[in-house]
Amino acid sequence: MKKILVAGARSFVGRSFAGWLERFGGCYRTDFVSLRGAEWRRRSFAGYDALIHCAGIAHLSAGPDELYLRVNRDLAEETALKARREGVGQFVFMSSIAVYGDSAPPGKEKIIAAETVPAPANVYGRSKLEAEGRLAALAAPAFRIAVVRAPLIYGPGCKGNFPALIGYARRLPLFPKVKNRRSMIYIGNLCEQLRLLVDREDSGTFFPQNEAYVGTSDLVRRLGALQGRKITLTRLLNPALYFLRRFTPAVDKAFGSLCYAWELSRCGEYNVVPFERSLVETLNAFENFR
Repeated sequence: MKKILVAGARSFVGRSFAGWLERFGGCYRTDFVSLRGAEWRRRSFAGYDALIHCAGIAHLSAGPDELYLRVNRDLAEETALKARREGVGQFVFMSSIAVYGDSAPPGKEKIIAAETVPAPANVYGRSKLEAEGRLAALAAPAFRIAVVRAPLIYGPGCKGNFPALIGYARRLPLFPKVKNRRSMIYIGNLCEQLRLLVDREDSGTFFPQNEAYVGTSDLVRRLGALQGRKITLTRLLNPALYFLRRFTPAVDKAFGSLCYAWELSRCGEYNVVPFERSLVETLNAFENFR
């Protein structure tokens, strides 16, 4: 039986991962540790095969730069040092596609390949990248470091941009018709990727994604159809988008392109939930879904 400690007791990924492992009977034991306050420093990490580090802050309104660096970088390093000192064999760090910077604007492509150099555009991405560097310095034969640079994660209980798209699909009869491509990962598929990393005791950097890129306009259309609503996609709204992008980065974030090259991701081994089913499962978790 694998014993796994999840750092980040309230994290969406951590809670989902523990629930995912329950389907495998008694093969895994998952415990949680909260990194809030100082109590966790007195807790023993001894006896765990792996630590999944999900603690962190992501939203850019969360506070000053120093807070991001202290939580996402310094705390990750301190947790890893404690794990290595107490004999944990593997440290899995939840990083982000944000280490590569912003999306390309609408009409442009941004495909991240093996040779793409990380270039974060905000303190969130920088804090994750700097944490990766500090963790790499701690790696040893008996302490394997696995970094998971996740794209947008969605699924039951998710927060952020995906629930907003569900809201648009419920309310809007029209939606801009923009051609873009984004990497996304359903939480169930991400959890299966994490399970495989722990089983194989992997180290290195990993780039999980669903088996197909997603276009924002088509995604909203599909979400509407699954809720019994027909949404018309029209380019007539596009000039307004191009005007608005001068004033807010939200347009590029929603309608720009940002994706991993397929050769970076071994999609077939962990994509166990098809895309359409993943949308249904996500919608069923939100109130008033009919």
